[in-house]
Amino acid sequence: MNDLAPVIENNVALALAEDIGAGDWTAQLIPADATAAARIICRDEAVICGAPWLDACFRKLDPAVHIEWSIREGERVAAGRKLCAIQGMARALLTGERTALNFVQLLSAVATTTRRYVDMVAGTHATIVDTRKTLPGLRIAEKYAVRMGGGVNHRIGLYDAILIKENHIAAAGNLIAAVRSARNLAPPDVWIEVEVETFEQLEQAISAGAKMILLDNMSPPQMREAVAIAAGRAKLEASGGITLANVREIAETGVDRISIGSLTKDIKAVDLSMRFT
Repeated sequence: MNDLAPVIENNVALALAEDIGAGDWTAQLIPADATAAARIICRDEAVICGAPWLDACFRKLDPAVHIEWSIREGERVAAGRKLCAIQGMARALLTGERTALNFVQLLSAVATTTRRYVDMVAGTHATIVDTRKTLPGLRIAEKYAVRMGGGVNHRIGLYDAILIKENHIAAAGNLIAAVRSARNLAPPDVWIEVEVETFEQLEQAISAGAKMILLDNMSPPQMREAVAIAAGRAKLEASGGITLANVREIAETGVDRISIGSLTKDIKAVDLSMRFT
């Protein structure tokens, strides 16, 4: 997440190629030397995210384009707010419009949803965490949007952490064997987490040395009991069936983290429009 430039470049190149193909027939109705000005309006209340992707879209089509943003990345805006003004070659603005808006409406939706959850748990010990349930090819972009919404990233992929789930436990023989194998395998910079479904498994995970434990689909009373059992010996993460309606209750059980797949997979795009001025 420290250097987004190559990610943005790749995302934008693939998205433009997908949309333009051999060329934009409709944009060719406009004279090649025509210039234009446009502005982008947000029709919803939202946390705006994705400006670097929009900038890259238009600059790839017109390196001299001028984009002036009226808001900050990660800022919450009211419906009807102007986000930015754009000046450049008319064909470039027309060709890049949909791809640029697609990025911003998607990433703003992720950031907005995340902020709603973050606001709901304000004042508790819990942090809101994302998952790997992301759109293929856009994981880094979506996880960036989670951070813009005030959330925290879980592992980026299979390569930067170990999460031992029920199938791993079944394949390894038992939970304790799986945790011990992970501790022997993982270098210091790869953290280890274990998914548990019962208090017995929780005790086993702690005794095996697990420092982060995922409580899978436990009820709030069960989570409270798990917090008491762990007594600070491991970080606890709630997961499964979490909504805006119950996230506050879950946060108040004392868990450290709440991971929510719907931050990135069940989202409604923010409504944006671009109009020539």
